[in-house]
Amino acid sequence: MQLYTKILIGLVAGAVAGAVANATGIEPLQNLFGALEPLGTAFINLITMIVIPLVVASLLVGTASLGDLRKLGRIGGKTLIYYMSTTAAAVTIGLGLSNLIKPGSGVSEATRDELAARYGGAAAERVDLAANAPGWVDTLLGIIPRNPVQAAAEMDLLPLIFFTICFGAAITVIEPKRREAVLTFFHGINDASMVLINWIMELAPYAVFVLIAAVVANFGFDLLQSLLVYTLVVVLGLMLHAFGTYALILRFLARLNPLKFYRKIAAVPLFAFSTSSSNATLPLTIETAEEEVGVSNEVASFVLPLGATINMDGTALYQAVAVMFIAQIYGIDLSLADQLIVVLTATLASVGAAGVPSAGIITLIIVLNSVGMGQHVQAGIALILGVDRILDMIRTSVNVTGDLTCSAFIARTEGESLLLDGPAEPAAAAAD
Repeated sequence: MQLYTKILIGLVAGAVAGAVANATGIEPLQNLFGALEPLGTAFINLITMIVIPLVVASLLVGTASLGDLRKLGRIGGKTLIYYMSTTAAAVTIGLGLSNLIKPGSGVSEATRDELAARYGGAAAERVDLAANAPGWVDTLLGIIPRNPVQAAAEMDLLPLIFFTICFGAAITVIEPKRREAVLTFFHGINDASMVLINWIMELAPYAVFVLIAAVVANFGFDLLQSLLVYTLVVVLGLMLHAFGTYALILRFLARLNPLKFYRKIAAVPLFAFSTSSSNATLPLTIETAEEEVGVSNEVASFVLPLGATINMDGTALYQAVAVMFIAQIYGIDLSLADQLIVVLTATLASVGAAGVPSAGIITLIIVLNSVGMGQHVQAGIALILGVDRILDMIRTSVNVTGDLTCSAFIARTEGESLLLDGPAEPAAAAAD
């Protein structure tokens, strides 16, 4: 049985068990899932512990194997343009659906006040976190690590990626004998990481069951019903982006069959749905890109860690809908100029969103402030906080799907033949 089938079975079984616990209100059953949740957390910790050695080894070997620094710059430039473009497209989809459906117009004042009261405390904590977040200048300076070891210890991937790329580029110009010694060492780390990932993933179906059951058991369907239209607009937007925008890129730019691609990578979005973390999913994402899609290590090791850090299409789309939802609830009319600001701010803010659960709430505060809704930040966050967990799971699945789509697109533009290729010839390699 394939991995994605096992994960899907665990996910569905967990959802059913959690729904039964929630619907019946049997407290011992709900407590049981709560008690089992640490087992799921332990699994996430296991897979997360592989991220740093895998990213460093894979990215360093991939960078050093490029040989030509111009090729590194070319791949990096195309990757950044791709990620920023698809994020802007995602925000535009979110705004378009919000203007068309107007999810905030049907929420009564009583429901609004009840939600604000119920989640006001948690919203205040998020606002405090956002207030203490570094500014744009500090964020840019933070990409250059003063201590790469500290960045690794704190799972701060962007500065670690910057250092590893620089170090890998330096390896390409040292004496061949010493270069090979370094690469052999990191090849061994990369191979051992892959073996360890395979071992850990044997536990994935059971961990997924526990994680999903705990979420559904404690979710509260009365809350989902109150925010049903908002939730459906976000989900519809995410599905349009995942199966519309990405499918067009796969068909016309990567020249691949989208249905075959989605089937091959299915385990990755399912796993991301369960963990709500692009970082925790990264080892499986890299393995799938190389073994199921056929992307080379030099492309996958560069594009995917970067994507887990800066590619937050799902998060940006959700922020666009959330801003419009909150504005509509409070009767604020956002002009076309305001919505263009949302596109720009959500695109840029998503780059700084960490690949961890609920990071999008923090960056949403930045977007709200950008269009003059600062006075409604805490109450607005409280309105949507109750359904954030389930939406976070879905948008993380979209994020990792975008990462894999980008890796296939970049590989194709570099002239690589992929495992999904039919009789069609691969695109010609880009000229140096």
